[in-house]
Amino acid sequence: MLWSLLKVFIFIALVAGLTYGADHLMGMGDLALLTVMGREFVLTPLLAILGAIVLLIAVWLLFKLVGLLVATLRFLNGDETAISRYFNRRAERKGYEALAEGMMALAAGEGRLAIRKAERAEKYLGRPELTKLVVAQGAEMVGDAALATQTFKALVADDRTRFVGVRGLMKQKLAAGDTDTAMKLAEKALAIRPRNEEVQTTLLQLQARHEDWAGARATLAAALKSGNLPRDVHKRRDAVLALAHARDAMAEGKIAEAKRDAETAQRMAPGLVPAAVMAARLAIADGKAKQAEKIVKAAWATDPHPDLAAAFAEIAPGETPAERVKRFKPLIAKHAGHPEAKMLEAELQIAAEDFPAARRALGDLAEEHPTARTLTIMAAIERGAGAEDRLVRAWLAKAVMAPRGMQWVCGGCGHIHAEWRPVCSHCGSFDRLSWQEVAQSDAALMGPAQMLPLIVGALEDSRQQNTEEAEIMDGAPVEDTAQDDTGVTSETARN
Repeated sequence: MLWSLLKVFIFIALVAGLTYGADHLMGMGDLALLTVMGREFVLTPLLAILGAIVLLIAVWLLFKLVGLLVATLRFLNGDETAISRYFNRRAERKGYEALAEGMMALAAGEGRLAIRKAERAEKYLGRPELTKLVVAQGAEMVGDAALATQTFKALVADDRTRFVGVRGLMKQKLAAGDTDTAMKLAEKALAIRPRNEEVQTTLLQLQARHEDWAGARATLAAALKSGNLPRDVHKRRDAVLALAHARDAMAEGKIAEAKRDAETAQRMAPGLVPAAVMAARLAIADGKAKQAEKIVKAAWATDPHPDLAAAFAEIAPGETPAERVKRFKPLIAKHAGHPEAKMLEAELQIAAEDFPAARRALGDLAEEHPTARTLTIMAAIERGAGAEDRLVRAWLAKAVMAPRGMQWVCGGCGHIHAEWRPVCSHCGSFDRLSWQEVAQSDAALMGPAQMLPLIVGALEDSRQQNTEEAEIMDGAPVEDTAQDDTGVTSETARN
């Protein structure tokens, strides 16, 4: 009410001011006397002002007419939108200003403001391929999934924006966990834009999760052809896909198909340990020991791995421990000093009951790089060499608390796998597992630490029982008491 009254007062003041100014100008004398073709014109101040206003309007109209003439000439020259652009120039300027403000709002994280600006821009521009994209992104930013879906579907209906709409729907389905629909949308998006790197990567990941190995290999080939993937990375991933397909074929009893794909995977990536192991075992099953040996040695030269050693042992399952030590020597010599080679040689010497040689092979690995495996090997060496049970138990206790050593670890989420897989079982990443050292966390140590007294106690009970049984067999009396590791004596049952 107050603002309305104030506006009335302002209007009255303006009218009064204009009336006073006009009256003042009319009361002034003549400003000039003009003579044109013998006729005299008296120019008063009021007429001078009115003439100036008329002149400005005439110049403005002249510019407008010239602009219209230019637009007409462009239209006649083939520019079909020249005249419409001329009449809509002001609205177009406002529309683009609103669109620019909407994009700035997106960059600032103000999703609702971006939606309002985009809707205003649509009124002026009539360009849904631009404004709806801003609306969809703003809706995603504020969490309005329904508006985002509706907008993306509208973009799909337009040929110019179909790819953007399909891609947006695909990302929504991925966020919702609907990977089946997301994969179908990714296939449609790739059909529209076959060279789009993001869609290629997404589709490959989804096909790998759904174990569509043939489709994933086709997508991988498309990525290589479009230049979005280096050739060495393509060979590695293609080998992984071939190996995954070989495993499925093996499980289905398709031995010939499994052998073909396993050999293809091993040939493309000789350092891919699971491929080499599978190819070697299939060669062993076919009676091709030389081929299996060649495959294992090629993979071992790239990456020493216990699975390769196990496959190499399967080549001659009937050999004696001494013969196995001799046959493994050239393999171990390729990586002399490598921790895996040291542990392998120590384990072979233990099997051959040559415990001094096993100790020399292991060296100081148990002290410098203690893991569950190295410490367990050391306990076996001590046991075989006739050391006291107390010393053996000490090594085993350390093994319980030690890091697990080398494991298959996902590079995407850090999840540890008991065996190699083409896709991480935790995060679904494709070809991210690598054989690497795992740092032992306090949480991982908590369980083994709690089990340690039970393990040591079980060993003590076993030793005590063996002693008593031996004394009974010899006819010797059984001691009434036994002393534990802490020096505290306890009653034992008499036999």
